Amino acid sequence: MYPPSRKDFISLTLGDPYSYNNGKHRRKSCWRKWKQLSRLQRSLILMLLGVLLLFGLLCLPSITEQWSGIVREDWLERNDRVLRTVHPDVKPVVGQAVAPVAGPHVGPALSIDGGPDAEAEPRGPDFPILAKPPIKKNIFTNKRGPPRLQNDVDAAAGREKPQVAEEEEDKGKKIVSWRGAIIEADQATEALPLPAEKDAAAAAPKTADTVLQGVGAVDRLEAVRDAFRHAWKGYKTYAWGHDELKPIAKSFSEWFGLGLTIIDSLDTMWIMGLKEEFLEAKKWVEEELSFDKNVDVNLFETTIRVLGGLLSTYHLTGDQLFLEKATDLGSRLMPAFKTPSKIPFSDVNIGKGTAHPPRWTSDSTLAEVTSIQLEFRELSRLTQDPQYQEAVNEVTKQVHNLPGKHDGLVPMFINTNSGQFTHKGVFTLGARADSYYEYLLKQWIQGAKTEDELVEDYIHAIEGVKKHLVKQTGPSGLTFVGELSNNRFNPKMDHLVCFLPGTLALGAHNDLPRDHMDLAEKLMETCHQMYKQMETGLSPEIAHFNLQPSDGRDVMVKPADRHNLLRPETVESLFYMYRLTKDTKYRDWGWDILQSFNNYTKVADGGYTSINNVRDPANLGPRDKMESFFLGETLKYLYLLFSDDMELLSLDKFVFNTEAHPFPIWPAPPK
Repeated sequence: MYPPSRKDFISLTLGDPYSYNNGKHRRKSCWRKWKQLSRLQRSLILMLLGVLLLFGLLCLPSITEQWSGIVREDWLERNDRVLRTVHPDVKPVVGQAVAPVAGPHVGPALSIDGGPDAEAEPRGPDFPILAKPPIKKNIFTNKRGPPRLQNDVDAAAGREKPQVAEEEEDKGKKIVSWRGAIIEADQATEALPLPAEKDAAAAAPKTADTVLQGVGAVDRLEAVRDAFRHAWKGYKTYAWGHDELKPIAKSFSEWFGLGLTIIDSLDTMWIMGLKEEFLEAKKWVEEELSFDKNVDVNLFETTIRVLGGLLSTYHLTGDQLFLEKATDLGSRLMPAFKTPSKIPFSDVNIGKGTAHPPRWTSDSTLAEVTSIQLEFRELSRLTQDPQYQEAVNEVTKQVHNLPGKHDGLVPMFINTNSGQFTHKGVFTLGARADSYYEYLLKQWIQGAKTEDELVEDYIHAIEGVKKHLVKQTGPSGLTFVGELSNNRFNPKMDHLVCFLPGTLALGAHNDLPRDHMDLAEKLMETCHQMYKQMETGLSPEIAHFNLQPSDGRDVMVKPADRHNLLRPETVESLFYMYRLTKDTKYRDWGWDILQSFNNYTKVADGGYTSINNVRDPANLGPRDKMESFFLGETLKYLYLLFSDDMELLSLDKFVFNTEAHPFPIWPAPPK
């Protein structure tokens, strides 16, 4: 068959050329063209329109959130043009203190009876900051950090309400909206200046727009209190009773399920005179804290944070509640020492009374097994039960006698079965070894300087550090402590090593060699430069140093090492250096660090977050975690640094554990 013959037509429309009435005809023409399309073509067009509609609906929340952040940013910029007024410092409420059971009294003491005379301490004012000139800045995208972090925050934002925020500092700073978090960012986004360029800029005349005025010791103390209140507000609102706060997700993270942030912060609140916060934390300890649970905990972390926090709070308050809780926990940690070598396992189940090494090894890290001595020794002294001190003294004795040291330096690992060092040939003062050296000195001080082996091992180790690990950078001659791996030097220094200037200064204060203080001052400058030379004013987790003579940079940071965890080691050493030298530059350096924390890690609704990138203020990459040590150590040492009361936790009466919990120095035995 043949198809029917085709017929062609010509359509001609006649009408008034000056009249406009084609709406109806246009609609007919469009409909005709639509009907002329094949069914497949029409289906594809409808599918494309559906996809576009769905995409628009999905993008709507992100667009509205970005515009709301821009609106808030503009409002804050206008508001920042007005100076905040400063009022006199608000003194903490004082009352009749409960006498401590042991150790010298720390004043001023808080009243904890809740009587009619006990008033809640009023919030102190914000400290004055002059507005800085506006600077053009791109609006940042809503997502930062690696895809995994972005996904976590996206999921949290869909199921939870806004959360915690932290401190407020510099006026005139840009405010960045980041998935519900408001993080203050610095203006400086240009390349990192050379140290000489920074020094020249510092020496240049300063204008009223750039000079911070009227901030004294009193204002700085109140600034630290405000920082703590802001962090505590976020923790209380979104993570109460849990281990740590996730301020951006407005949630919490659980490590051991022991309320780490509460216990780590108890003595900080007492020292700062934060009565209301202390009382609510004490109530939780009394009513909610229980160690009778089937959970594995890390021996080292639980000892320094929880056992240490309870013991120090007992000494400061004299409240028997805290000693009872400490004794309960200490007894539950003892199964860790039931090993063939008496070198403790790393993990303990405090409910079942069992202990074990990590799943991947039978080794424990040296720092973990040699940095629990202050706490267990003190528990024995208070309870008159020698088992705790005997267990940790045995560890100290074995490590003292072990072969495999290198001029007093020790390897990072020790086997719980053989009791011998493993992974020999690697020596560092960073992770896995750092607090071994710290506790040699502090045990000697704690025990009234009667245990000569401890101080001998400490002095020998410092000589080994000076011989093998201390070097100077080529460009500016900064002194730093590197690492040794099979006799090969690595110019790498963890931020953790910044505990060392303070420890060296403490040793020199206790009549150890004077050159220890000289080294402390040089290392303190280097730790300061690890902050100063970063665009955010915050130190990276790990720094590498340039050994080549050149006009280049001293401090180099690899991309994987650019994170900042709100660590305390540098401000810890600044506290010791100021207490022992009275040089106000150490206070100024600490103040700069506090401002940087406020500018880049503060979350609007409460809390501080660690960040992924200290080199780029426009791409901080928040990690969404506030470690308990930020309240337990970092803010505590900043407060003590700015305090004019040299008798507040005097270094002649107290020794701090590696989590900044103070214990009294024991009385000298009768001769």
